[in-house]
Amino acid sequence: MCLGLAVNAQVDDSKGKIKKGTKKSITAVPSKEIKKPTVLESKDKTSGFKKAYDKAKKEEAKKKRERDLKEKGILSKAKIAEERFLKSFKKINGQYPVIDQDLGSFRTQSKSVRIICRDFQYPDGDRITILVNNVPVVYNITLRRSYQVFTIPLQKGINKIAFKALNQGTSGPNTAGFKVYDDSGNLISSNEWNLATGAKATLLIAKDK
Repeated sequence: MCLGLAVNAQVDDSKGKIKKGTKKSITAVPSKEIKKPTVLESKDKTSGFKKAYDKAKKEEAKKKRERDLKEKGILSKAKIAEERFLKSFKKINGQYPVIDQDLGSFRTQSKSVRIICRDFQYPDGDRITILVNNVPVVYNITLRRSYQVFTIPLQKGINKIAFKALNQGTSGPNTAGFKVYDDSGNLISSNEWNLATGAKATLLIAKDK
């Protein structure tokens, strides 16, 4: 857009001096419109922050997977402290219902089975009794971090082996990992239980002959 202005002035043609009555045209040059750089325009102003957050989250998850793989099977002090905290938190924030746990059914021709069990979390004084067909055969044992071994004779037919939680240690629930082997050393079962006081974890073993 151009703007023309007419003004009266005195101009001397020879020496540039001003003469009366002479008109001079002055043209005003419009200023250019400044456009915002397109790089600064964004429909979603939070997208950049979200991408950075997602990237950081993925990196942290990757590092955690690497740490878990590196520390797999290692009971570190930090892991023990974590397990202790989780059990204490559960005890404070909720009561454990007394629910029996089914550990499955198995068949064997063995005359006996060998049971090994331990507290697979932080050992805190969990105690159990082992029953066979509702008869106690191992009384009031305290689960430790290391495995304890018990040999249970089998009768022909159905043998119901139950692990009864006598308490929940210093913090619930009563937790254990166990394995059952036949008399030839073959693994029959491997499992875990999480029990409230008074609850039972039961497995059935059928002896053929």
